Amino acid sequence: MSGMKLEIACWNYDRTRALADGTVAIEGVDATFNSARIVTEIFERMIRKREFDVSELGMTYFLRTIDRDDPPFVAIPVFPNRCFRHSAIYINKASGIERPEDLAGKTIGELAVYGHDAGVMPKGILSDDYGVRPEQCRWIVGAIDFPLQPVDFIPQPHPADVDVTWAAEDADLGKMLEAGEIDALISADVPKCVLEKSPKVGRLFEDYAGAERAYFQRTGVFPIMHTVVVRKELAAARPDIVKAVYKGFCDAKQVMTEQYVKGMTFNNMATMLPWFSKLIDEDRSLLGEDWWPYGMEANRNAVDTILRYHYEQGLTKRRLTCEDIFAKQLLDT
Repeated sequence: MSGMKLEIACWNYDRTRALADGTVAIEGVDATFNSARIVTEIFERMIRKREFDVSELGMTYFLRTIDRDDPPFVAIPVFPNRCFRHSAIYINKASGIERPEDLAGKTIGELAVYGHDAGVMPKGILSDDYGVRPEQCRWIVGAIDFPLQPVDFIPQPHPADVDVTWAAEDADLGKMLEAGEIDALISADVPKCVLEKSPKVGRLFEDYAGAERAYFQRTGVFPIMHTVVVRKELAAARPDIVKAVYKGFCDAKQVMTEQYVKGMTFNNMATMLPWFSKLIDEDRSLLGEDWWPYGMEANRNAVDTILRYHYEQGLTKRRLTCEDIFAKQLLDT
């Protein structure tokens, strides 16, 4: 007997590839997998059109749906995209910014959305660790390196005391950073001027890897950018299917984890990255044997941090908890 038909959408990650190519099956499910050119296209198709039964969503995109009278989605504790974000803060070297505290009073660009997924964490860290709060800065939201369609399928709130403006449609925040038209930039994407090593720009944390490792050692937080959501009605009607979907994502991640770890025997020669095996060893030593964990127990602290930042930055109306956003049948994972 064929399984329940589900449309599932996720970007093409190594940790999800075994699901998409059929190496891993979801018990009781006949799945069709979808992707897109850029991951935000998946978000829009899910939020605007409800095009999928199960979909990756950026945490901030998902959390902004919670304030609706009838929230359409619940999350499962799968996190296909996570990234330390000290590396996401760029500066113009002539702007007088030598330390994080110098950002106060400056004009800062932000990619796409005020409070995009790679912006929430840096703002929270700047506030917690350095006393620099969003209301102390001026914010310009816009595109980087290529034209960006307005993100008009989610609410874009910000506190009244935070100065936020939107750049012109043809503006390029990367070029503005290099020209000194903005002092700093927070962005998930690395601007072209940084990739091309313009002498006019740099990172706030030049040794960002060292800063991020120290941050993890101190807090235990490996920041979460995206989660996976299911339609609310599916979660209510078929908790067994939701559990099976969760297990499928876990199994797919495990396939890739084992490939990398077993590949250390042969110096991971299938990957053209020198010292890749050494990096795996270092990450396991710091982050643990399961260095990219799914499930609630391993991620509650990281999720609570994002939820706190979201509320403190005025992006959600109330201080949410894990119990508010995740499928109840998976809270014990």
